[in-house]
Amino acid sequence: MINKLMREIQKKNAPIVVGLDPTMKFIPESVKKNAFSVYGETLQGAGEAIWQFNKEIVDAIYELVPAVKPQIAMYEQFGIEGLIAYKKTVDYCKSKGLVVIGDIKRGDIGSTSTAYAVGHLGKVQVGSESYAPFDEDFATVNPYLGTDGVKPFIDVCKEEKKGIFVLVKTSNPSSGEFQDRQIADANNRPLYEIVGEKVAEWGADCMGESYSYVGAVVGATYPEMGKILRQIMPKSLILVPGYGAQGGKGADLVHFFNADGLGAIVNSSRGIIAAYQNEKYKEKYTEANFADAAREAVLDMQKDIASALGTINV
Repeated sequence: MINKLMREIQKKNAPIVVGLDPTMKFIPESVKKNAFSVYGETLQGAGEAIWQFNKEIVDAIYELVPAVKPQIAMYEQFGIEGLIAYKKTVDYCKSKGLVVIGDIKRGDIGSTSTAYAVGHLGKVQVGSESYAPFDEDFATVNPYLGTDGVKPFIDVCKEEKKGIFVLVKTSNPSSGEFQDRQIADANNRPLYEIVGEKVAEWGADCMGESYSYVGAVVGATYPEMGKILRQIMPKSLILVPGYGAQGGKGADLVHFFNADGLGAIVNSSRGIIAAYQNEKYKEKYTEANFADAAREAVLDMQKDIASALGTINV
């Protein structure tokens, strides 16, 4: 799957992943009204509104980007109905040829981690039959429990030719409370560098054509750290959150990429799916045109990143 993702990035000239992180405040009133007219103001109604919202966004952007990243918590908050919307979204995106990164941030030990890996990336056995429950192409993984928590995912990835993105340096302001701590028995280097080294080690054993099945999450809000981590993990695709609404800009992203302009994929969530609420697009687009606003936001992001990488003139 890493090979497909790299091909799609190059084909579409868009190292972009759209975060499908819907909340009720992002969904236009007309979409909610239609869902509630059938299912009422219920969890099922919320799930239907999320699904219809996602479908229109995907229809508007699937030709432009290689991948999407649904954040499962945004669906889990609505219980089973939310998870049904999550699964419908995953399946629909795959039917459109998109690579799906399940932003699940799982990480445990032993059979628990194996169950997470099987449920999201692999197949579960039921009697004589096997099923792919969520069937994402990639998943985000929390490495806090060490190799015990990551290896089950890697084992499933090898079997299914899928991939993971390991949290290395996250974009949130308090990430440094743990991730920046200097480790005495590692020459006082920060923890995120040690995790980056483990990502490179884990990935060396499961390579695609150019990049490993084991990627890394490094926030756009920390470009200098991204520069260091790019050197530590030369064969790991870096998933870069924090662009747009969290403050990251195209100019911050250069060091996340390798010299060939590859090696990273940049995420934008509410900056795209809620673009119609942004002052930049408000005058041109109404709630009724929310998907068109999302499409234009993707095109603007593509130009911004390409300009920063020096691949186009603006």
